Amino acid sequence: MDSTPITTRSIPLPSLRMQALEAGPATGPLVLLLHGFPELSESWRDVLPVLGAAGFHAVAPDLRGYGGTDRPASGYDMDTLAGDIVQLARYLQPGRPVHLVGHDWGGGIAYHVAAWHPDVVDRLAVVNCPHPSVMAKRIWWPPQLARSWYMFFFQLPVLPERLLSARGGAAVPRMIRRAMVDPSRVTDEKLAPYAAHFAHPDAARAAVDYYRQAVRGLFTPKGARRLLQHYPPIRAPFRLIWAEEDVALGKQLTVGLEPYFTQPPDVRYLPGVGHFAPLEAPAQVASLLLEHLGKPTR
Repeated sequence: MDSTPITTRSIPLPSLRMQALEAGPATGPLVLLLHGFPELSESWRDVLPVLGAAGFHAVAPDLRGYGGTDRPASGYDMDTLAGDIVQLARYLQPGRPVHLVGHDWGGGIAYHVAAWHPDVVDRLAVVNCPHPSVMAKRIWWPPQLARSWYMFFFQLPVLPERLLSARGGAAVPRMIRRAMVDPSRVTDEKLAPYAAHFAHPDAARAAVDYYRQAVRGLFTPKGARRLLQHYPPIRAPFRLIWAEEDVALGKQLTVGLEPYFTQPPDVRYLPGVGHFAPLEAPAQVASLLLEHLGKPTR
């Protein structure tokens, strides 16, 4: 990948202290890249320098509870998670909207920010995460319900985080590799930070709490109504990048998106790539992102 240097920085936000990787000129248009589960900002390490070399200020934070970011006991509901990203965007690029990119859980947060804080987002891109309203409607389809078994398993107390943190977090690299078409594309060294992070039971608990809060929210009147009826259409130009061999999310989640956007959604497929596309196919993901974001303008 590109040789543009990557640095680590600590960012003091009103809600928490956030750690992030960044690349590219500080004066360039800001691109925030949000990781998924069970990942870290490290998932964007091979994408960051490509965006940076193109003139973007590319920043990949560790989300709440992950990596070097603070790990509070609460705040893993979607409104709070999105609020963290709104604060980050305004801290790094005050007064101007930012480009927002998310994978998996990061994609869910990106949708939420773009829908409920439209002034914050210039362009939106999501990798292998369905629109929340689409997921809320189609999770009950038998094929998707079978794929989503782990979301319901994570509702159990204590056991999920114990399994994730057992034996130094060894289960996490195995989970990531099993979701790839070609695991040899990612070295053991690259996956070591994920195991080290999840070896801490409180880190595993924070990651699982994302799912606990999300599923419980579906069964509240406010949560169901918001997802199924009152999710504001997203105004930002949108590209969905979808690795076709996703073991957790079916391809049927990529169709019927038009009602949720004011501009026609642009869906691009990656054949022969599994769920963790930023790790397994970073060059392809970076190319599709650059195509969507266009030429940087300061």
